Amino acid sequence: MTQAPQNPTDPTVPDDTRTPPRFRRDRRYKTLGGVCAGLGRQCDMDPVIFRIGLAVLSVTGGVGLIFYGFAWLFVPYDDEDENEFRKLLTGRVDGPGLAAIVTALLGCGLFLSMLNNGGVLTFAAVLALLLAGTGYWSQQRRGADPDPVAAQAVADAPPEAQAPPVSGPPSWWRDPIVKDGTHVGATGYFWGPAGSEDLGPAYGAGGGPATRRPAPPAPPRGPRGIGGRVFLGALVAACVGTGVTWDERTLPASLQTGFACALAVFGLGIAVSAFRGRTGAGSIVLAVLTAGLLTASAALPADITKEWMRETWTPASAARVEPRYGLGSGTGTLDLSRVDVARGGAVSTRVEVGAGRVKLVLPKDERVELRLEVGVGDVRLPDDPSGDVDVRPDVDEKVTLPAARGSEDVGLIRVHVEVGLGQVEVSRAA
Repeated sequence: MTQAPQNPTDPTVPDDTRTPPRFRRDRRYKTLGGVCAGLGRQCDMDPVIFRIGLAVLSVTGGVGLIFYGFAWLFVPYDDEDENEFRKLLTGRVDGPGLAAIVTALLGCGLFLSMLNNGGVLTFAAVLALLLAGTGYWSQQRRGADPDPVAAQAVADAPPEAQAPPVSGPPSWWRDPIVKDGTHVGATGYFWGPAGSEDLGPAYGAGGGPATRRPAPPAPPRGPRGIGGRVFLGALVAACVGTGVTWDERTLPASLQTGFACALAVFGLGIAVSAFRGRTGAGSIVLAVLTAGLLTASAALPADITKEWMRETWTPASAARVEPRYGLGSGTGTLDLSRVDVARGGAVSTRVEVGAGRVKLVLPKDERVELRLEVGVGDVRLPDDPSGDVDVRPDVDEKVTLPAARGSEDVGLIRVHVEVGLGQVEVSRAA
């Protein structure tokens, strides 16, 4: 006689042969697409941890948006067998499917824009590994299911036997003494059976034992909030991380160190709150804000200094023109009005400023080729009479200024100006 095969999902099957539950999105506790709620149920963790982690990964490289979009697209709900991608293939175009595609595309675009920023991508990779490791560890630490045979035996056991009631004083002593059958306080007798002074409260006016109402249980005390301590720890970590690197590194590097330390404390506090204590919505908002500030500091030019300086470079001849002029933060003025280039000759130089303003004064009778690059800022040329400031991102202009009329022996001056954050102003000498 052959034995029927066992169902791997049957709770009576031993744990070593049981298959783990499949990852599904949660419809009941979802906030957007139910991905984080499903991850929390799958890993036996608070879904808020996954929401914060994916939010940070979304602003630091777009990895969070990519994962959330594709999980939303290919993972069905726990009460369905068809995912959003299959619905799109069958022609049912609805809001959730389109939202999942847009989320994934936004994440891919943000990821491609961050390919040149190795620090942000490294941080995103480390955070993703920590989040995945925490989920795997929490899933493995989940306790084994109770033995179904033992649970059935406990359910089938007869009720526990109780002791018989204790016999009280005689009925004549329990009866009230007043005519209307009521009394206040004790029974009204001056004496009674031995030990009767301790039995009064246990008996009611009708002679039987009085039913004592159990005291209402104290409301369960929730976990103690740790949001304030996490915020103070993050603030101290940010100050310490920035202060340690303030004198040795540039401003963006110092800010990145401080924000990274603060974000690490926020992440540690949120992870601890999953097991002990709790953090409020304020900690989540501050963690996301800190991640945004970390991303913004990583996007700053790397050579910005902490002191605002003013430099003026005035080479007296073409031979005195240096190949490069640099300034971290401040206003740099390159005056080339005294430079006289021989006919057919050329002079090249470069001006680099991290954050600030570059003033370029050109000779009036020389031909000039300009390459102007500004990360975020404005460019003003001599033929721009308006004094308006037009702030634009990723400015890259190539301009050729001809020599003045009547100039015969003219040369060529090439100037490459690069400003991370600020303004470039070009003018001719009077």
